[in-house]
Amino acid sequence: MASAITTLAADAPTLSAANTGFMLICSALVMLMTPGLAFFYGGMVRVKSSLNMLMMSFISLGIVTILWVLYGFSLAFGADSGGFIGWSSDYVGLSGIGITELWDGYTIPVYVFAVFQLMFAVITPALISGALADRVKFSAWALFTALWVTVVYFPVAHWVWGAGGWLFELGVIDFAGGTAVHINAGAAALGVILVIGKRVGFKKDPMRPHSLPLVMLGAGLLWFGWFGFNAGSWLGNDDGVGAVMFVNTQVATAAAMLAWLGYEKLRHGSFTTLGAASGAVAGLVAITPSGGSCSPLGAIAIGAIAGVVCAMAVGLKYKFGFDDSLDVVGVHLVGGVIGSLLVGFFATGGVQSDVAGLFYGGGLEQLGKQAIGVFSVLAYSLVVSAVLAFLLDKTIGMRVTEDDEVSGIDQVEHAETAYDFSGAGGGASSRSTATPVPVAAASKKVDA
Repeated sequence: MASAITTLAADAPTLSAANTGFMLICSALVMLMTPGLAFFYGGMVRVKSSLNMLMMSFISLGIVTILWVLYGFSLAFGADSGGFIGWSSDYVGLSGIGITELWDGYTIPVYVFAVFQLMFAVITPALISGALADRVKFSAWALFTALWVTVVYFPVAHWVWGAGGWLFELGVIDFAGGTAVHINAGAAALGVILVIGKRVGFKKDPMRPHSLPLVMLGAGLLWFGWFGFNAGSWLGNDDGVGAVMFVNTQVATAAAMLAWLGYEKLRHGSFTTLGAASGAVAGLVAITPSGGSCSPLGAIAIGAIAGVVCAMAVGLKYKFGFDDSLDVVGVHLVGGVIGSLLVGFFATGGVQSDVAGLFYGGGLEQLGKQAIGVFSVLAYSLVVSAVLAFLLDKTIGMRVTEDDEVSGIDQVEHAETAYDFSGAGGGASSRSTATPVPVAAASKKVDA
C-alpha cells in the first residue's frame, strides 16, 4: 500500500515555474486584446462615436473582472451540476483557494488559470459592442454586459470547457473559444440588433471609418495578443501542442488576410487596409477552435476559407436589412462557425488528441459533434441576448434619442470628443488680415 501511495505521489503534477510564468504572460497578452479591440472598433466608426466605442470595450475590463471574482469563475469552472452550470463555494470571491493549489491535472496554480480565463470573459462581451455602434446608451450597455456574462457567457463557458459540461463531455473540440467566445458573441450581437433596430441613416448616409490607422493598430494588437489567447489555451508548454497552435495562428491569419484581399480585388477592384485588417481578424477567429487539431497546411486552408466566406458574409446585412455596424456577425459569428465545423474535416488526430476529421479517415462523427456545439451555443446566445435586450429596452431603454444619435453619442454620453480642433484655426482678428481661403477649400467638410 505504501508503495502505491508513493507512486501516486510521484506521478502527481507539481507546480511548474516555467508553465506558470508562461501562462501569466499569456494572460497579459489576452488582456491587451481588449484595448486592441477598442482601437480596432474605435477607428471603424465616425468621429462622433469613437470615444463611445472605446469605452464600450474598456468598461468590460471593470465589470466582468469584478463579477468573475465574485461568482463567475465558480459558475464557469466550479463543480458540475447537470452538465449546464458549475458551482464551488471555494471559488466564490476566490477566497478558498490556496496560493500554490494546482488546477486539476495541470502544473499551474488555480489563480493563474482563473486569471487567464478571466481575460476571455472580459473580451467576449466587448466583441458584441461593435454591432451596436452609434446608438446605445452607455448605462444600458453596462447593465447588459453584467447580465449577459452572468446568464450567457458563464454557463456557455462551463458547457464547452468545464469538467462535466455537456459539450465538453460530448467531445466537442474548441481549443480556445470558437463556440464559447466568437459564436457566442456573434449570435448575441445579432440578437441585440434585431431588437434595437438600425442606425439613423443606415444604407443612406456614408458611415466610413474615421481613422484607418487606428483600425490597423487595433488589428495588430489583436494579432499579437491572440498568440497568448490561442497558444496559452493548452495551459502549459511541455508537449509541443501549444507551439503548433502558435504556428497555426500565424499561418491561418496570413492566409485569411490574403484571401480577403484577393476576394476584395476581384469583387470591388481594390486592396483596402480595412480589408486587410478584417481578413486578419477573420483568420484569427477561424483558427481559434481548430488550430490545436490541424496541421499548418490545414491552417492555411482554414484561414483561406474563412477569409473568402467572411468577406462575402459582411454584405449580408445589406441584403437582409439588419444593421451590424462593424461586422461582428459577418466576422465573428461566421468565422467562428467556419473554424468550429472545419475541425470535423481537418483534424489530423496527431496534435491535441487522436480525434481525426473526414479528410484524415475519421468519418463524419466529429463533424456531427462540432455541429451540435455550434448550433446549440448559437441558438442559446441569440435567444437569451434578444430577450435581455428587449427587457432592457422596455424598462430603462437601450437607445439614445434620434437627435442625440445624429448630434454625436460621444458628447451626449461622455461629455467629451475624441479630437480637439479648437486650436486648429485662428481667431476673428487673425482671419481679418489673413489671406482669404478659397471657396472650394472652405466648403470641404469632414465626414463625421
